[in-house]
Amino acid sequence: MICPLCTTDAPLTDTPVTGGPADASVTICAPCADPQTPPDHFRAIASTMWSEDAALQVFAMRTLKRLDTDWSRDLAEQLYLDDETQAWADNQAAASNHKDSNGVPLSAGDTVVLIKDLQVKGAGFTAKRGTAVHRITLVPDNDAHIEGRVEGQRIVILTEFVKKR
Repeated sequence: MICPLCTTDAPLTDTPVTGGPADASVTICAPCADPQTPPDHFRAIASTMWSEDAALQVFAMRTLKRLDTDWSRDLAEQLYLDDETQAWADNQAAASNHKDSNGVPLSAGDTVVLIKDLQVKGAGFTAKRGTAVHRITLVPDNDAHIEGRVEGQRIVILTEFVKKR
């Protein structure tokens, strides 16, 4: 059988897609269901993400956000989902405890603004107050840290020095 996500010919299994309808699932190959699969496995997602199956669209969007490569970020920005499907894609089952300096919850993909000049160790520059950091990622094992790009460098930022935009 052909995997609808990566287009490889492999055995397929049902994988639940959380946060939406209770019985929502996609039938995909084992590598597509494994979060440790290298990003290059998903290159075919550029065409398969346009499926009319909402569960497959949600799984594709979540996969693109998780991969966090230049090409996956570009594809995630291109993928248009209707409001209901986008809300489903953004509704991750595991809630995060990441909060900005004002206590507002943060989610992966949010835009934040620096509220203080931050010296970036090892990069030799200062991230200025007021700098917007787009499409942040959350550090899974530390609620006080997020990651984002500032001046082309991927850096770790303490949540106490940002506010959600």
